[in-house]
Amino acid sequence: MAREWVTDALWNEIQPLLPQRPPRPKGGRPPTADRRCLVGILFVLRTGCGWNQIPAELAPSGPTCWRRFRDWTEAGVWPKLWRRILRHLGRNERINLSRVVADSASFRAVFGGRTRGRTPRIAARRAANAI
Repeated sequence: MAREWVTDALWNEIQPLLPQRPPRPKGGRPPTADRRCLVGILFVLRTGCGWNQIPAELAPSGPTCWRRFRDWTEAGVWPKLWRRILRHLGRNERINLSRVVADSASFRAVFGGRTRGRTPRIAARRAANAI
């Protein structure tokens, strides 16, 4: 693939945040490089494809990338990375806050949402009788 998914500058920002894997006392196959797994993770997030659809020439297998994504998520890598990138962009004046959009949406949880109890009455109804 001609596109470079992880530049050296981006990798230098990400690598210190990744957890170190302990050495394997029994040896075995060496683990896949973190940078290649990151390429696979970014490919899935960018394209929206399934984990098993990662091209073999781009990254290791989908399950390997998924396991690394799971491990890094549990280690809290993504929020730290997000803050680091925002700091980097802020230092270089690359963030344009005039284009920021804050939005929210709320909707009823159709399946499994909590059912509200009855609304308690505050006082008896005393409407004027027009008859």
